[in-house]
Amino acid sequence: MTVRTRVYLFTAIMVVAVLGAAGYVWQVRQDQAEQLAAAPAVPTVASSAITAVSSSSHLVFRSTALGDGYGRVAIVPLDDPGGARAFTQASCERVYATREDALCLSADRGLVTTYKAQLLDRSWAPTRDLPLTGIPSRARLSKDGSLAATTTFVFGDSYANPGQFSTRTIVTRTDGEVVGDIEKFALTVDGRTITAADKNLWGVTFVDDDRFYATAASGGKTWLVEGSLSTQTVNALRGDVECPSLSPDGTRVAFKKHGDLPAGKWRLAVYDLRTGKEALLAETNSIDDQVEWLDDETVIYGLPREGQGSASSDVWRVPADGSGKPQLLIKDAWSPAVVRIP
Repeated sequence: MTVRTRVYLFTAIMVVAVLGAAGYVWQVRQDQAEQLAAAPAVPTVASSAITAVSSSSHLVFRSTALGDGYGRVAIVPLDDPGGARAFTQASCERVYATREDALCLSADRGLVTTYKAQLLDRSWAPTRDLPLTGIPSRARLSKDGSLAATTTFVFGDSYANPGQFSTRTIVTRTDGEVVGDIEKFALTVDGRTITAADKNLWGVTFVDDDRFYATAASGGKTWLVEGSLSTQTVNALRGDVECPSLSPDGTRVAFKKHGDLPAGKWRLAVYDLRTGKEALLAETNSIDDQVEWLDDETVIYGLPREGQGSASSDVWRVPADGSGKPQLLIKDAWSPAVVRIP
């Protein structure tokens, strides 16, 4: 084959490749346009209504309804979760909120996607950047809004196999003081201090301005741990627990457990801290989320919608005692937070 022939062949291959890529992009955009045109509009109220909606107990969540509001944080009254939503100007991958603050983990997508964590005030304007390393996974604020915890997926930890990830969980006081990475806290399991290189902690839920619950993992096992920020210690309370969430009255912890399910599958359960009893919840779908408590009797969680693309998800509710059955709470929503106004 002559050099000229090789050049012609290479040019032809490049033209075919470019046309193929352009055709793929065009088809994707056409599909997205058709999905957007076919998507039913969600009821909304003017952004000026945010103050009014926020004046009473309400739900904060990431809207996943197709359209201009996709990815933006929305608010609905707690007593009307399916009602018209008020959109804020914030766009978050994960959001959590109290009466005073909100924690927003966001993504800036481009050739290289970057992520950031910000505290937002009651008008949803950024007030402070928080440390963040990796892809957003979990976000929590303490009840009084004085503490923030972020969990991200990170790559490159020495104990992880190539291509696998670990997590990083940073606790920060909302006045700006960084408490630190809880993975560095002393972990005790059954009286033994765990120092293995694969020690990993994530998914914080705060008790007060010092104590918290979280997930710890090592050697293929996970535990519910109780930790102290002041002593920088975490002690295992129970095995097979991930992503705990403390009930409003502080008596129970909702979590996801693996049990004997296939890899990557979890079942929701609630552990009573007073009695030590565990209840499996009626939701039988695998839930990969840190649930939120709607009230002392009900938990809520995000669930991707099967068969309609990974961008679609809804928020569901289920009784916390194992009775009843799951019910849709908010369609086209993700990352719910309940803000209670006395």
